[in-house]
Parts: sequence; structure tokens; C-alpha cells
Amino acid sequence: MAAPATMQPLQDVHVRETVTLVSPRYLKLEENITDAAVRTVIDTRESIKRIISGEESRLIVVVGPCSIHDQVAALDYARKLKGLADQVKDQLLIVMRVYFEKPRTTVGWKGLINDPHLNDTFDIGTGLRIARRVLLEVADMGLPAATELLEPITPQYIADLVSLSAIGARTTESPTHRQMASGLSMPVGFKNGTDGSLQVALDAMHASRSPHSFLGIDNEGQTCIVNTKGNPWGFLILRGGRSGPNYDAASLSEAVDLLTKAKLPPRLMVDCSHANSNKDYRLQNVAWNDCIAQRLAGNQNLVGLMLESNLNPGNQPLGSDPSGLKYGVSITDGCIGWEETERLILSAHEQLTAR
Repeated sequence: MAAPATMQPLQDVHVRETVTLVSPRYLKLEENITDAAVRTVIDTRESIKRIISGEESRLIVVVGPCSIHDQVAALDYARKLKGLADQVKDQLLIVMRVYFEKPRTTVGWKGLINDPHLNDTFDIGTGLRIARRVLLEVADMGLPAATELLEPITPQYIADLVSLSAIGARTTESPTHRQMASGLSMPVGFKNGTDGSLQVALDAMHASRSPHSFLGIDNEGQTCIVNTKGNPWGFLILRGGRSGPNYDAASLSEAVDLLTKAKLPPRLMVDCSHANSNKDYRLQNVAWNDCIAQRLAGNQNLVGLMLESNLNPGNQPLGSDPSGLKYGVSITDGCIGWEETERLILSAHEQLTAR
């Protein structure tokens, strides 16, 4: 009988190693949520629901860095934003953009959770700890947070500190993310596709409103079947596409018509960045001012705006030496600086108050 051929491995052929992560339960014990943070999250989620349902007339403003890469700068920004939020809270519900995960078309830095040291060491355990700590400190200030949830495992570690979530243009079409959204505890915005199509977002809203069963992890970090109820608090985010911006009155009217025909809530948010600014952060103000004018003209279907903003304007390459990075400047998409952020928000507040 011939000797058996040398056995070749049948799995993990391209896996270098696996590293065990801390469980969600243990991390929550390390960075335990406070009573103040609980109140921030609950109150803001309920306010956002009332705005989406048309019961409250304030405008949601999701504003902050394209991505968080420096927790000191992030908290510096949060303190400034909290002061501004208190000044305008009668007209604007300010929610800080606290994004830790970055989708990539090809390759690049994937965000603070994935690579917190900015050096391709991929210390995800530390990244999750930093992310939870930042969210906790922001919520403790009384400032709510919004984030994009990219990895379906991440919510178990940080979702209790998030008041508003977004599913990005690259993942709105993903069944995994639609299923994940169906079980999230906060309102979820779905961005239109990168080509500008709204249909993928409408389909995502329908899918996420339904119950689902899928593989995930529980609070102990054990693989489990997640059975969801469906999330009724999905809404549309317009971010433009390859066909151009879609923040103008005609585009909003078309979107509302499509939502109504699809028997979905006719409320939407406009992202002033990305294709709506032609990927030039300096043009975010054009979309912002146009949308504020639409609100002043009586458009109550427009319930929110998004701005990419940081302590200082522009962006910078990550490079090989993170210690050389400029403080408060984005390492992903370009952002407007704090001075312009404050000016836009105070101007909008003044106009909305005087109407």
C-alpha cells in the first residue's frame, strides 16, 4: 500500500496568529458606566426618537472629527463642544462625532480601535479600552456621542455609551450590517450608496426594522446566536455620491417622496462632507448654509446635519512617526477647524431663533 501523501493544512493557511480579547463584560467592569453617562445616553436617544418621529422640532447636529486618533485632543474638542452645545440647546441637539472605525476601499489606517498606536501593531484590546474610556468621559460631560459601527463585534464593547449610530455608504448594502442594526439600542442612520443611489439605504431601513438571527458574541465574549426584535428607529442620511451632491431642495424632495412610497419615515439627515462637499472640507459650509435655509423655509423633513470638524482645519498624512503629528488635525478626511465650527453653529442658532 502506498504511503499517504504529506498532509497539507486545510484551514488558517493565511492566518499568522489569533489573539484572545478581553470579554465585553470585563471591559465594562474596568470602564464602568456612571449614572451621569446613563442619563446622557437615555435622554439623548429619546430626544432623537422624538425628532425623527416629528414630535420635537430641534435640529440634530452631529459634529466632530472624521476619526479619533488622539484621546487627549478628542476630549479637548469635547469640552469645547459641550460649552457650545449648552448655548444652542433650545434649537440644536448637538451630538459629538466620535468615530473609531474607518472603512477602507483598499488599505489604510482602520481607526483607533484597530490600531490605537498608529504603527501597525493592531493592539485591538487597547483600542477598545481607549474607545470606551473616551466615550465614557464624553458622556460624563453630558455630551452625547455618535459613531459608525463597522465591525459587528464592536457594539458589545461600546454601544451602551452611544446615542446615535451610522452605517456608512460602503456597508449600508451589507446584510451583516443590516442585521446588526436590527439589534442596536439606539437610532441608526443609513447613508446612501457611494454612487448616490438611495435604494440601498431604503432597503437597509426595511431590513433593519425586521427581526433577524445571526452569529455574534454575548457579553462574556462567547460565540452565540443573536436573535433581534428589529429596530424601528432607522433613518436616511444623504451624503452625495459619484453623481454629485444631494443636499439641495430638489434632492431632499425626491428622497422624501421615495421614503413615503416605501412606507418609511420621511425624515432625513444631510452629511455636509464627503460627496456633498465634493470631498473638499472647505465646502462643507455651502451644504450647511443651504440646508439651514431649507429649514428656515419650513422643511421639517430635514431633521439633522453632519459636519466633519476638528480643533484645527485640514488633514495630515499619518507617516511613519506618530510623534510628529500636528495636534488636533485629522489624519483621515479633512475637517473644518473649531473657529468655523463655532461660527456655523452659532449662526444657525441665531437664524433659527429669529424665524
